[in-house]
Amino acid sequence: MHYVEFGKLGFKVSRFGMGCMRLPMEEGYSDDSQVDEDEAIKMIRYAIDNGVTYIDTAYGYHGGRSEVIVGKALKKGYRDKTKIATKLPVWHAKTYEDFERLLDEQLSRLKVDYVDFYLLHALNEKQWHRVRKLGVLDFLDEAIKKGKIRYPGFSFHDELPVFKDIIDSYDWCMCQIQLNILDEHYQAGVEGLKYAGSRGIPVVIMEPLRGGRLAQNLSEEVIDIWNSYPIKRSAVEWAFRWIYNFPEVTTILSGVSTMDQLKENIEIFKNAEPNVMTDEELSLVKRVQEYYKSKMKVGCTGCDYCMPCPSNVAIPTIFSMYNDASIYDDFKSYKNRYKDLISKDNDASHCVECGNCESACPQHLPIIEKLKEAHGALI
Repeated sequence: MHYVEFGKLGFKVSRFGMGCMRLPMEEGYSDDSQVDEDEAIKMIRYAIDNGVTYIDTAYGYHGGRSEVIVGKALKKGYRDKTKIATKLPVWHAKTYEDFERLLDEQLSRLKVDYVDFYLLHALNEKQWHRVRKLGVLDFLDEAIKKGKIRYPGFSFHDELPVFKDIIDSYDWCMCQIQLNILDEHYQAGVEGLKYAGSRGIPVVIMEPLRGGRLAQNLSEEVIDIWNSYPIKRSAVEWAFRWIYNFPEVTTILSGVSTMDQLKENIEIFKNAEPNVMTDEELSLVKRVQEYYKSKMKVGCTGCDYCMPCPSNVAIPTIFSMYNDASIYDDFKSYKNRYKDLISKDNDASHCVECGNCESACPQHLPIIEKLKEAHGALI
């Protein structure tokens, strides 16, 4: 396992971190909370035994089961061998007192006295301003003084200017962003990664495989591009390699669901050095990126400036479904997902063509036309 300094905190962490959002499920169950507990504990301990020193969970993962299972896995001396990261579900906090109540509940679930990294979960502009007014930064300071958390951080899902504002607003010990070969310029993106790095803030990466989409059910075109390189690597390794090439990246999370996935990831990260990609390798990744982008149907960045829609049409969600169905050639799955929007009256058939979305779109997209197109493809 390759290790790197975690900023200026005085210790090293593994480049690979085990994410506990996609733990193995009991056979025959689709309910997210029905985790195969014995197998999950076995996997977490296997990861730690093989050098993983960063375990990531959150309040809501697996319907609250993830923190409980992680806590059980950390018994028998495993707690002292790794760093734990969990996250404050800011949307559940309505008062200042709720912050500590939620933290105490999480400590109880984990069966620990403190967590190493405590992140404000999934911050966007609206939630950031709301919890900041509630005094969340004072709460973090108090929790540190009480010894309940060691290092404050945040995970992020919004646009780059919001990310920079949050970064500059507090003495963060770390942050967590989404980054992969398809999301180079999405949300915080590479620019946000470098912005945090320039301020000495360690960056942990989530969704490096875009929920597994960069690893599974690959098109023949993508497979041919990867295989055209003299050195043979799996699509998974290429995706990780592109990320750990950035020196600003500290730890890369992967939400593994099977022991085989875990073992593959651990093997990949044995030599996860930064600045290892050649110009030829970067050109290869560029070819894959261009292929995926050529399959996109709508140039929507998910900025949500078009929302809320007065007719409750879930515009960015619809475009995301349409794009992903095309990129991954999986219209069957996304048609099933679209049925859920239809059942909630959030589908594109409810568009009244008022034009509010188009006037607000920074990309100047023909949203009305594209909604009709998406509806026809997904219905």
